[in-house]
Amino acid sequence: MIESILWVLFMMGCVLVTGVILLQEGKGGGLGEAFGGAGAQTFGVKAEGISKFTAYVASGVVVIAILITQIRSAGGGVTATLADAPAGSQPVDAGGPAGDPDTTGGDGK
Repeated sequence: MIESILWVLFMMGCVLVTGVILLQEGKGGGLGEAFGGAGAQTFGVKAEGISKFTAYVASGVVVIAILITQIRSAGGGVTATLADAPAGSQPVDAGGPAGDPDTTGGDGK
């Protein structure tokens, strides 16, 4: 249940960070220079607040990603290892064609 909530928050955070980054203007001025001096006053010259917001949301996404990883590695997620294989199963030999024990291609020497 907690993992599902974290996944939803993670996805929302990723979308939010993407949107906020796309809204920021570049160092060249962006939309602020498109309309001359009036554009700079309308859209604002300072981007300090949005930069801080971007940093907070991005760090939140990183923290949520770490939490999801910790929950999944603690046993909340599905993982398959060789120890989980059934008792009667044997590993698959990738050395040659199935059913052909002779992989030398010759007369068996």
